[in-house]
Amino acid sequence: MKVLLLDGYNMLYRARSGHATFGDSAADNNSITYTFFRSLRHIVDTHKPDRVYFVLEGMPKDRIAMHEEYKAQRVYHDRDGFQRQRKKIIELISNYMPIHVVRHSDYECDDVLAAIAQHTHADDECVVVSTDTDFFQLFNTCKNVKIFNPVKKAFVEPVDYDYVSYKALKGDSSDNIEGFRGIGDKRAKTLVSSKDNLSAFLNESDNRAKFDKNYFLIKFHDLGEKMSEITDNFSEFLANELRGVFNELGFQSITNDISWKKYTKTFDNLV
Repeated sequence: MKVLLLDGYNMLYRARSGHATFGDSAADNNSITYTFFRSLRHIVDTHKPDRVYFVLEGMPKDRIAMHEEYKAQRVYHDRDGFQRQRKKIIELISNYMPIHVVRHSDYECDDVLAAIAQHTHADDECVVVSTDTDFFQLFNTCKNVKIFNPVKKAFVEPVDYDYVSYKALKGDSSDNIEGFRGIGDKRAKTLVSSKDNLSAFLNESDNRAKFDKNYFLIKFHDLGEKMSEITDNFSEFLANELRGVFNELGFQSITNDISWKKYTKTFDNLV
């Protein structure tokens, strides 16, 4: 079986940053939604999977308990109606499309997605679609996983070093994880390529405590028995109903007879 694992919020925010403008049409207020569903069809059609997961975010309780400022620096706005459209997109996928919408309330998307690849589909070919480099750590743990960058439209080359240790040294400003002063890309790779050099660095001052904290924040968390708590919302493909909603939203370029035939064919064989 070929499994497609979509980083849900990563995909939603890409639609937000690249959404089209329709002028004075009814679709103008739903342009993010339009861009998302065009992109969704393209991704599924490109990879032709047997099953698709759309993975959503939960609250990373363990990481916040370790580091209260985890992701706290992020600033959000809703001037483009993103919150409303995000809710609509998730609703449409959940209610009308043969895609598994999954989430765990206490874990991030990355943790859940990794767990599905490592455990639920350990014997299947898995393709992760995301621009998030944190998924590179799957190269160190999963032989069945490939990562596709949808912006570069190419598969990511596997890294040949311990990605979590590398990132723990560099830090991650997007998640508010402070790296070590003076350590950039080159030195981080040099340190993780030698156990002796890394050990010597960590034994300096309080480097090990900071490194261990960063490592905990960056590494995917094992859900263990909590795998059973992942919610999985799955619908049969209600194509006619979905077409009706798209028409109401003003997406006639998707729902005209020729385009709709191509659109539905992409999702017909998903299980």
